[in-house]
Formats: sequence, structure tokens, C-alpha cells
Amino acid sequence: MHLRESTQRRADGTRVRHLQLVESVWDREARRSRTEIVLGLGRVDDPESRERLTRIARGILRRTAPEDFAEQSGWTLVDSWPYGDTYVLQALWSRLGLDCVIERAARGRAFGFSVERALFAMVANRCCAPRSKLYCWEQWLRDDVRIPGAEDLQLQHLYRAMDFLEQERESIQREIYFSVSDLLKLDVDLIFYDTTSLHFEVDEEDGEGGLRKRGKSKNKRSDVPQLVVGLAVTRDGLPVRHWVFPGNTVDVSTVQQVKEDLRGWKLGRCVFVGDAGMVSAENLKALSLGGGRYIVAMPMRRGDSVTEEVLGRPGRYKQLAENLRVKEVVVGDGERRRRYAVCHNPHEERRQQAHREELLRALEAELASMRDVDADGHSKRACEIRASERFGRYLRTTRGGRLELNRAKIAEEERYDGKFVVTSNDDTLSAEDMALGYKASARVEEAWRSMKSALGLRPVFHWTEQRIRAHIGITVLALLLERVAERACGDTWRNIRDDLRGIKLAQLSTPDGTVWQVTEPRSDAWIRLKLLGIDKPRPVLKVTG
Repeated sequence: MHLRESTQRRADGTRVRHLQLVESVWDREARRSRTEIVLGLGRVDDPESRERLTRIARGILRRTAPEDFAEQSGWTLVDSWPYGDTYVLQALWSRLGLDCVIERAARGRAFGFSVERALFAMVANRCCAPRSKLYCWEQWLRDDVRIPGAEDLQLQHLYRAMDFLEQERESIQREIYFSVSDLLKLDVDLIFYDTTSLHFEVDEEDGEGGLRKRGKSKNKRSDVPQLVVGLAVTRDGLPVRHWVFPGNTVDVSTVQQVKEDLRGWKLGRCVFVGDAGMVSAENLKALSLGGGRYIVAMPMRRGDSVTEEVLGRPGRYKQLAENLRVKEVVVGDGERRRRYAVCHNPHEERRQQAHREELLRALEAELASMRDVDADGHSKRACEIRASERFGRYLRTTRGGRLELNRAKIAEEERYDGKFVVTSNDDTLSAEDMALGYKASARVEEAWRSMKSALGLRPVFHWTEQRIRAHIGITVLALLLERVAERACGDTWRNIRDDLRGIKLAQLSTPDGTVWQVTEPRSDAWIRLKLLGIDKPRPVLKVTG
């Protein structure tokens, strides 16, 4: 039994081809074989015929053991690789126009290789298996994945592509922003900006004008040189632009350059969002210069103006969400007038209370054990507990030198449970806007966490300034692709990636050549593709003789 194609000549001279499933049978009377038509499958050029044939083939394959089929047909599985994650990244890369932006920037320059393919390979590596560029070329691109157009890339090509990205940084960032904002219809009425520090495992600082300098570290690594990275994101957490500053740069000193660089980018407002650690009269004045806008959280300490005049002010909260209530407090008049938003999160209040109760139970047990074995209260263990960040703030020392719970400090902490206070110099923002704006700044913090952990921003294996800057630029591009995917699927990129990796690319050796075939997406991967609006991969990518 086999598939046959027959041709019929019509009266007008045209030819019509039909597909038929036929079987050869032995005719005893005629003493010869003849062909009988078992099933007519319709015309070759009819899509319904092809669909009917595909359904029949799938039904046959479901009842056939793959290893028996391979043995009889001479097909051999050579190797297979995860394919769905890089396939989706490539689709998003093209949809956002990143390939076109890079190709336009590289036009007229004879590199001898595809700069766009090299940059995509490094960006995809950040999203899928972030390591060094040497690992990306030596292991990942060679053995772990198959990226069309990246088969012949060399290590030097990756480094040259990084140098190109840094040389064209300004124009590429601008073009990518306009391409992405138009395509995704981004809400750019409010842009959030924040900074982080990125340390290096070296002892010596760079010379004058270098990047790696010692400064105030945000990750408690003031012992080593660092640099400062600034990032502007939308409400949805999509990166708009990034900056790289020397490690000794103060946060507020970056704002002026940020405002200048974003001028003409058709942004509504660029609001500097800061935490309580940067609040001082001098810093707020610097932020306000030139019409700069900010939303900052205020430190809350016993006896200060915020605690006494703002937090203690009576008033009714307005419910914004299940986990957020807010009330507005205005202090002073005229030029001394300042608006605050007191925010309360009931869920966070309960969590903090439960955490403190557990901590105090452990602390009371420690104190009881020390009283039983230590008469003078000056043991090594007592000194360790007094100096610990976990227990020290809840302790006081009596005149006799013993440690006991500081009830006043505990009551003060209870007063702050689930609350934070923010202020802004933008009178167009309501108290609700201020609260939600500061909460939305968590998107910047999420971006930092993603870049430093999942995307492998640290450690940095480069030592020249242009390569360091390019490494950060590649990581930001990877963050953009991840955020677009998360926005469409409503899930984390890690979960999306794990589902997509179920789509495999297989290399099959046949008697007639080599076939590169993609497996059918499982239900979880198929759902991801639908949410992303991406067609499933072609079943056969390439056939070579």
C-alpha cells in the first residue's frame, strides 16, 4: 500500500493532479498484479486535501513505535536541543524591530560577519543561560542551542559586536525607544528613574576618568571598586534607557544628565524615585533645580518632624486597593509648605507583626539562657547579641550591665508597622498618585533584581570601559525582551522559558540526507505562543543532501 499521485488531462488542456492511497493486489485469473484505489485524498493543490493527509499521517504515527519506524526507514536521531525559548526571543527581537535598528546602524561598515546575529546571540544567552562571553561562544552556541545565522560566529565577532554597540549606543538606544514605544503603545506619561551600584572583584581603582571607583555601595561592598548604573523604566517595567557612571558618583548628581539626555524623547514626565536613604535638604534642592520632579520616601525616626507632624496627624485613610490605604497631610505654608502621603498596607502590617513576635520569642529565650549561665552579663555571647543587626535594636543595657528587652523601642516599631510616608514637589500629583507612583517604583527594583540575578549582570568579566558598558547594554536589551514576554503572558520569564523549552529541535540522519525538524508544541508551550501572538515553528527547518 502506498501513496500515488495521478494526473488527469481536462478538455481545455489543463492538468489536474490527485492524491490517492492505493494497494497492489494479485489477480489470480489474469496472473498479474493490479492496483486498487483504497482512498481518494483529493487534489494536490487543495489545502483541505493536505490537511486530510496530515491527519491520517498523525493517526498512523500515534500507533507506530518511533524506534521501529526509524530502524525500518534508516532514520537516525543525531542530536536534539531546546528550541522554543530562543525561537520566541528571535520572534520578539524581530517584532520590536531591534534587528532593523542594528542593521541600519551597521550599514556601510564591512565587518565580515553579521553584527546583528552576534548581538542577538549574546542577548539570548543573557535570557537563557547567562555566563561569560567565552562560555557563550565556546559552549552555549556550539553545543547547547542552534540559532539561525549564528553558526559561524567566532569569539572575536562577539567582542567586535560589543564594541560596535558601545560606539553606536546613543543612536541605537533612541531608535529602539521610539520603535518599541510606538509598537507597544507604551504609557510614557510617567517615567521612573533609579540607580544601583555594581561592584568588581578587584582591589585597584581605575585611573582618572575611569569607571571603577570606590563609593557608597548599595550592596554593602564598599571595600571594592564599583560603578553606578542608572535605569529609566515605564509603569510596566519596560526599560527606556540606561546610563553608566563612575563608582564615586552621587545619585542626585546624575539627575541633570538624565534630564538632558531624555530631552526630546517625547516623554511626559521623568520622575526621580528615591528611598529614605537619600533624603536631605541639599539633595531635595538639587533634585528640584530646573523643574525636576521627584517622589521620595521619608525616613521615620523617633522625634523627627515626619514622625511627629505627619505620621501622628489624625485623618481618614482612602482605600486604593486591598493592600493599600492612603491619606494626605500638608505641613507648613507658603514656600515651607510640603505635601505628604501617609500610606498603610494592612497585609504588610500583619506580616511585620508576626515576624517581630517570632524574633522576640527567640530573643527572650536567648536572654533566659544567658541569665542561667552568666552572672555578670558580660559574656561573649551577650556582646554578640547586643551588636547583632537582628536582635540589637530591641535590647537595652541596665545599670547593672544586664541585657533586657527595650519596650519603648518595640512600641515605636509597632507604630510604623505597614506604613511608609512619601513626599513630592509635583503639585499635579495627588496623594493617590504619589503612593501608587512610589509603589510602581518597585518595577525599577524588580529590574535590578532581574539584571543582577537571572540575567547575570554580575560578575563582570570585562575590564575595559567600552566592554563593561556594552555588557550592561546587552543585559538591558535582554531585560526588554523578558519584560515584553512577561507583559503578554502575565507570568515570570523563568516559567515562560521552562514551558517553551519543551519545543525541541532535532537533527535526523536519513538515507537521503539530513533533516532539521522541530517537535510539535505541547499544550503549555502552545498556550505561551498564543498569548505572545507568535506562530508555532515550522516543523522542518532545513533539509540537506
